Amino acid sequence: MNASATARALADRWTVAVPMIAALVLALSWGRDLGPVAVALIALCLAGSVLAAVHHAEVVAHRVGDPYGSLILAVAVTVIEVALIVTLMIDGGPKASSLARDTVFAAVMITCNGIVGICLLVGAVRSRVAVFNAEGTGAALATVATLATLSLVLPTFTIGKRGPEFSPAQLGFAAVASLLLYGLFVAVQTVRHREYFLPLTQDGQLRPDDDPSALPGRRETTLSLIMLLVALVAVVGNAKSVSPAVESGVDAVGMPQAVVGVVIALLVLLPETLAAVRAARRERVQTSLNLALGSAMASIGLTIPTIALASIWLDGPLHLGLGATHTVLLVLTVVVGALTVVPGRATLLQGGVHLAIFAAFVFLAISP
Repeated sequence: MNASATARALADRWTVAVPMIAALVLALSWGRDLGPVAVALIALCLAGSVLAAVHHAEVVAHRVGDPYGSLILAVAVTVIEVALIVTLMIDGGPKASSLARDTVFAAVMITCNGIVGICLLVGAVRSRVAVFNAEGTGAALATVATLATLSLVLPTFTIGKRGPEFSPAQLGFAAVASLLLYGLFVAVQTVRHREYFLPLTQDGQLRPDDDPSALPGRRETTLSLIMLLVALVAVVGNAKSVSPAVESGVDAVGMPQAVVGVVIALLVLLPETLAAVRAARRERVQTSLNLALGSAMASIGLTIPTIALASIWLDGPLHLGLGATHTVLLVLTVVVGALTVVPGRATLLQGGVHLAIFAAFVFLAISP
């Protein structure tokens, strides 16, 4: 066995072992009061599960090709993220009334500014100009902007209920509209206009498909798909396990409760962030943007319908409307994103602008 085969065998072993260990730790720690040592152990398992999830996501993406690979990872992470939000809302009491809004908005800002900014920087550093498909990326950004406005901006201005809330009928409309719009986008991305979401060369041509002989086998792909789900469950479940420690830390330093949603979103989106950056390093910026904007879209398009259904038995108010500061940041994100997308090419400057908006979001979350 040569050195590369040995390294691959070792990688396969640890990426299977770590998620299993993390899942076992999750089962043993679920619902218990944890001390500092246990929290540190769970944090290590969380980090290992993130790296394992990225490995298995790349194996699956390599097998199924673009844009299906990025779609699988985005949907898988979001489904488990939604389960985490609902669980925290059930356990959180009155403080959890704005948790869904804070987490979803944080996911939008992280993906549309943090991940997009980093990936454009990486792509521009390697090739001077990051090249992507303006048609597909523009359609994704338009869908994110519409979903965010319907679900996170309108509740601030409607008068059906007092406060930044939807009435039951309005919430039902937003849920159905979000689900249908997300389903329409997935159909366009994977069937009708799949070519708009494929990586491009520096000349603007579609990158050739990978050599079929280099693709992972069915058995390896099936194992990676299973382990990807196990790793993501471990990531999100262990993130919930350490969330009380995060909340205690936030309260201890006097930060706003919204910071908890930011931290949860950062933890949950780590696998997608790393996968997107690695794609940008391989000069597949379109794949990175598919991951980023697809995650933002799925976070809204799947969370809002689930929250609407869960609100039937959840007690207390459901605050979805953004405040003035966050609304301004969302508008700025959409405007800058549109200006970035239209040319289909981006330099270091565009990446830096998106990261500046992301930095402003984090700073204002800590110091509103």
